Amino acid sequence: MCVFAPSLSAEAIPVKNASLMPLWSPQAQFAGYYVALDKGIYARHGINLKILRAGPGCSPVEALQKGSADFVIIWLTTALQHRSADTPLVNLAQIIQRSSMMLISKKTAGIKTIADMDGKKVGLWEGDVSIPPRTLFARQHIKIREIRQSHTVNLFLRGGIDVTSAMWFNEYHTILNSGIDPEELNIIFLRDQGMNFIEDGLYTMEKTLDKDPALAAAFVDASLEGWRYAFDHPDEALDIVIKYMREAHLPANRMHQKWMLERMQDLMTPVHPKGALGQLVEQDYDAVGRTMQKSGLIQSYPDYKAFVWRDDAGKK
Repeated sequence: MCVFAPSLSAEAIPVKNASLMPLWSPQAQFAGYYVALDKGIYARHGINLKILRAGPGCSPVEALQKGSADFVIIWLTTALQHRSADTPLVNLAQIIQRSSMMLISKKTAGIKTIADMDGKKVGLWEGDVSIPPRTLFARQHIKIREIRQSHTVNLFLRGGIDVTSAMWFNEYHTILNSGIDPEELNIIFLRDQGMNFIEDGLYTMEKTLDKDPALAAAFVDASLEGWRYAFDHPDEALDIVIKYMREAHLPANRMHQKWMLERMQDLMTPVHPKGALGQLVEQDYDAVGRTMQKSGLIQSYPDYKAFVWRDDAGKK
């Protein structure tokens, strides 16, 4: 298991051990956590944090269930699906405030709307991350030719599929870097289709929260502080992210990571007048829950107050 943890100085106060499993390998999508780790923010909040290996073959929810991770990053749709199946996980903070998921086609394909995708080859990722587009297609009674999509956009670039799934902060920029101009693409944000299935959130199990609520609170506060520092010091944040990427033997393109960090700032900015960094707004939660229930993806979903531990996250 790959672990990233800074050494503690002799003067450091005793701290509690904790672990975090992101959704993927080190990249600027998770800059706040690596910055908080590298800058000693977690340690200052009394936490000796380990960021666990993530990506292919690693399931954050399974890690929570097995107790091999104290905290994880998963999408709200994933959390609701597992909560509906009686996995007692709790939302500690909602990192992304508006969905960045997109469906992208080349203009030459003549696909301008979701209806135009009927019968077309559409790339979908495997697992829970395909819930939002599947729900959208079901709601509009669209039957696509589903093609499994890997973590690259090569199949789309080579013409193997008509439509590709993409995240604004990641795959969209990769497509542009391949030499395709924005004007050559038709882009549909799922949030513009009434599908604001907000993504990254911080979660833990009820038993972990019951055992040490102070640890959970410190973890959330330190994580959000790491994000604030990253946005205030973007060049330093990129240096830190790229350092961890190289330690994990991953290719690190600074321009792409810069795009990702900037888009994360856009996506994390509160969209509601009384919202705050890290807050899961009740109307957003209910909208996702209702849509998933109506689409038959979940039988039921809990009351907001039973699902969200701190609805004041980030208000400090």
